[in-house]
Amino acid sequence: MLPPIPIPSEYGISPDSGFLSSERPLEQLPDPYYSKWEWILSNIQSLLLSGRIRRAVDAMPMLSTSYLRTEPEWRRAYSILGFILHAYVWGGPKPEERIPPQLTVPLLEVCNHLELPPVATYAGLVLWNFKPIFPDEPLDSLDNLACINTLTGSLDEQWFYLISVAIEARGGPAISLVLQAITAARLGNSLVVTECLQDLAEIIDEIGAILERMYEHNDPYVFYHRIRPYLAGSKNMADAGLPNGLLYDDGKTAEYRQYGGGSNAQSSLIQFFDIALGVEHRPTGETRAGTAASRNDGVAAAPRHGFIQEMRSYMPGHHRRFLEHISAVANIRDYVEARHSDKALCLAYDACLSMLRVMRDKHIQIVSRYIIIQSHNARGRATRSSSPRRPSTTTLNLATARHGEKPDNRKLRGTGGTALIPFLKQARDETGEPAIDAWARRLLTTGPAESSFAPLSKLGEHPDGHLEVVGLSGTWAADDSEGGICHW
Repeated sequence: MLPPIPIPSEYGISPDSGFLSSERPLEQLPDPYYSKWEWILSNIQSLLLSGRIRRAVDAMPMLSTSYLRTEPEWRRAYSILGFILHAYVWGGPKPEERIPPQLTVPLLEVCNHLELPPVATYAGLVLWNFKPIFPDEPLDSLDNLACINTLTGSLDEQWFYLISVAIEARGGPAISLVLQAITAARLGNSLVVTECLQDLAEIIDEIGAILERMYEHNDPYVFYHRIRPYLAGSKNMADAGLPNGLLYDDGKTAEYRQYGGGSNAQSSLIQFFDIALGVEHRPTGETRAGTAASRNDGVAAAPRHGFIQEMRSYMPGHHRRFLEHISAVANIRDYVEARHSDKALCLAYDACLSMLRVMRDKHIQIVSRYIIIQSHNARGRATRSSSPRRPSTTTLNLATARHGEKPDNRKLRGTGGTALIPFLKQARDETGEPAIDAWARRLLTTGPAESSFAPLSKLGEHPDGHLEVVGLSGTWAADDSEGGICHW
């Protein structure tokens, strides 16, 4: 018997806004008991600027989570404590590894309730941190969105989060489309499956257009030096000053833990598209041939835990379970594969893969401009005389950790602590692998897909996968320059 088709509402998913809850995020906890938390967050820029954030948190009273009544309140508490945590860790000349009990204890309790790790995740930064300017206008319109809180108070940081909010809102209706297509495939209704896939391709294309708007109000220099360091996690951050991760002290015991920082790979929507279309991602560096070779005489290989699979543990529990349910019922790729002669159906499916691949190409270009070029420019500035706009060399964080080093002897890491350019390129190329028609497979698996995007720098990929950038910092290879922007 086939497993039932999931009902989105049972997983807290809206038919209109998808993984953005239909209940709007709270702008403030209603109980004045939590006023100290709210005060620190509302003054966080001033506390960071004055260098007093750690003293303020150390003086913070131990507050119980027993006065959090509703799910929006728990989410608001998670967002607040996540912002305070990252400000505390990265808001000084060197990162602070020990997290005091008055922050550790309530944070762990909130995380246990929401099934999330004690770190600022995509959920806390994006899903539960926005408000519509006009409630009766659509959420996928960037001119109708604002952030509730930021760390830096900059327009650039708001825009970075709001791009993702708009993407989530625009992609929300895709969930119903996919469920309708899965149901139609079970009934053998190819016409409905085709129409759903055509509409899905349009939505993914529109999401790519929203992603391109990142440049409008998010300056690459400001992002790299002022925003990105605060979003870093504690995993693989030895060079940034956290060799052991963070020491979470609950007043009785203290335990080192390591977590990745906020990452767009934690977006359930993007993983939903992959699952729905049958796109499989392997650990970075593993090829399709390698996967096949790992199987012996029909015995299934051990589970592969790549970065994308790991990121599911950074999603809210109910979203994670929804993806697991979708994985159990996804049938679109197999349905289309069995109907090669239905050209309209195959074309609609391959169009979805093409749009998804184009979107990943655009993200690689964003990473190149916001991370790789900025890193190379920073190395150049580090060898010249001091400048008012150059970050202080006495500060140790994700932006300053490798200044002055040769590009080929260290590898940049993203806020999640993972080397990302190889990951992003492989994820993009894997997107085209399920294509049905031979021409589509050739188009989607051989080099970057064409897009309407016109970057300021030229980006080209050689047949061997070598990535080359010609632009703001001259011509250089990106093979050894890795790192994500809070990545897909």
